[in-house]
Amino acid sequence: RFDYVTGLPVYLATPIQLHYSHISTSFCFCFICRQSVNEAKQWGQSLEKLLNHKCGQVAFRVFLKSEFCEENLEFWLACEEFKSITSPEKLAWKATSIYEEFIQSDSPMEVNVDYHTRDTIAHSLHKPTPSCFDGAQRKVCSLMENDAYPRFIQSDYYKDLCAGSRGFRKT
Repeated sequence: RFDYVTGLPVYLATPIQLHYSHISTSFCFCFICRQSVNEAKQWGQSLEKLLNHKCGQVAFRVFLKSEFCEENLEFWLACEEFKSITSPEKLAWKATSIYEEFIQSDSPMEVNVDYHTRDTIAHSLHKPTPSCFDGAQRKVCSLMENDAYPRFIQSDYYKDLCAGSRGFRKT
């Protein structure tokens, strides 16, 4: 059985309640996997280490949602999933879905990519390849690395994870 929020097996997810004054609802209910402090500290070494760890992705997603800027991570994850598709029919369907959700102007979770990148992807939709989002994914990854990731590493949220969940109250 898998948790629908994190995508993790239920036995790996632990419900916790966090309080941060900058979150409008005062409390953010989320699931963070049972990671060791050492694993959490490794996420601070690079964005790549964070993204290569399922629990790191979950923690980063929770942080980004608290700042209302999760679209870049969601796009990056969608691209990673897209690259693993082998069926041409499913690839075409998923390419259109990713384009409409993240790339198309005024899309629900529009990511910040330039006109040329957006146009190149639009033209590739008639016959998409597993690499058709690579340019946009690299640009979005660079944005995360230079903006959201440093804020995450400096956040009280990440510091609490590295301190062994100090400040967390189980719900």
